[in-house]
Amino acid sequence: MIRVLLVDDQALIRGGFRALLEAEDDIEVVAEAADGEQAIALALQHLPDVALVDVQMPVMDGIEATRRIAADPRLSEVHVVILTNYGLDEYVFNALRAGAGGFLVKDTEPADLLQGVRVAARGDALLSPAITRRLIGEYVARRPQPETEGLDRLTNREREVTALVARGMSNDEIAAHMVISPTTAKTHVSRAMTKLAARDRAQLVVFAYESGLVTPRRK
Repeated sequence: MIRVLLVDDQALIRGGFRALLEAEDDIEVVAEAADGEQAIALALQHLPDVALVDVQMPVMDGIEATRRIAADPRLSEVHVVILTNYGLDEYVFNALRAGAGGFLVKDTEPADLLQGVRVAARGDALLSPAITRRLIGEYVARRPQPETEGLDRLTNREREVTALVARGMSNDEIAAHMVISPTTAKTHVSRAMTKLAARDRAQLVVFAYESGLVTPRRK
């Protein structure tokens, strides 16, 4: 059973999400919060698999709540998914940097929301990877210089897999590209995450762009 914490200051939105999620046999909404402070307290109380977190809320916004959840070792298994009305915006990018594993727009199709929750609970892939890469690319491209701190901790293989993760590849796709076994690919990804203190693959994507391992593509 996937345990979900809903965090949004609008009760109607929480109610809609709850009805959709609890209609599924494998998903349970364990708690609802109306601001970031409540979210942290309820996350500690219930230890959900996934926290669906709105960005703009009173008392404490979703970015700060995400940052605190990501920094608390007691909540290391909580996967934060940011909910936004606007899609590509700087709030979402800042939330990804703070530790979110991905994001969904609030008007997404119900099937996509359900799939996103299941993917986030597994912790093995980004949500909407193409959009997430585009978002990161847009904001990283504004930086005058890449932030290369951490690159020297990675082996050449680990740098390569980090770049491939940032391109949206799964472990199986990385294995095929590098002509290695999926298990070896997974090991390289896990070691890179450990060395960079990355909670999930989303953090590897952010690092890959910010360090210059991957260059934003221009259309």
